[in-house]
Amino acid sequence: MAADRDRVDAALLNAVRTSDPYLTEVASHLIVAGGKRLRPVMTIAAAQVGSADAVANDVILGGIACELVHLGSLYHDDVMDESTTRRGVETVNAKWGNLQAIVAGDFLLSRASEIAASLGNEVAGLLARTIGRLCEGQIEELKTTYDMKRSIPTYLSSIDGKTASLFSTSARIGALVAGHERQVVDALTNYGTSFGMVFQIVDDVLDILSTEEELGKPAGHDMEEGVYTLPVLLTLAEGGVAADELRELLGKPLSAVERDKALSIVRSNNGVQAAIDTARNYVQLAEAECNRMRQGAATDALRAAPMALLSSVIR
Repeated sequence: MAADRDRVDAALLNAVRTSDPYLTEVASHLIVAGGKRLRPVMTIAAAQVGSADAVANDVILGGIACELVHLGSLYHDDVMDESTTRRGVETVNAKWGNLQAIVAGDFLLSRASEIAASLGNEVAGLLARTIGRLCEGQIEELKTTYDMKRSIPTYLSSIDGKTASLFSTSARIGALVAGHERQVVDALTNYGTSFGMVFQIVDDVLDILSTEEELGKPAGHDMEEGVYTLPVLLTLAEGGVAADELRELLGKPLSAVERDKALSIVRSNNGVQAAIDTARNYVQLAEAECNRMRQGAATDALRAAPMALLSSVIR
């Protein structure tokens, strides 16, 4: 996999290289900063189900198409959130400005679409639909900002769109390009969705539990911004004194003192554990999909990955 990651990094840099050095620098900013490349890794692992062979170059291209969509969405997210750092470096908007970040994000999405088109109509259509799902999930979240009545189904629908859909597509593209039979393609697609749901719920739990040093930003940032995630929603749904105290704080921007008090309430009650239990259900769904695939090293790695994610919040 290390060799494949090198192939991914080289292909990513090549994909954003243009005749304009300025655009190349802006578009490659977060690529150079590093990253786990989870979506290309998902594509590669999906392609390798039932095989020990190195993946074809088209699989790498499918993976970087998904990664470029992810990177483009990060450029746009950082503008919306007014973020100043990501991956240990200045964000594009902080370094070059919002206009450059928006245009560069659009450029990354266009490159992703161009690469997907080179892999055939099914992959191109799939990636286009996924970009739409990302937008739908993000809009669903924006509609409920500072809304303490945000429902758990609405939260799950939002993260399915803004996070899980791209993991699902990453796995499906790997399966399609590798030529897997349709049953395996569908199993990998479902697996990617469940993995993505675990990924986002764990991320939201970490925003509650982690320290500022671990996160690189203050804990409770989502609450501060009016984004009420699963641990918060489950704390509110539980009712009682804790829920009442939390409601008195939420529904508006929080001061640092209010944020810390809200964090203390959520950490001290059952919302975090209930969120972890919800994530565990998705872990089990992902593991069940692995039973529908040909067995081998890649399937074993896929089976282990969701629980490895969840273990980071089991304390």
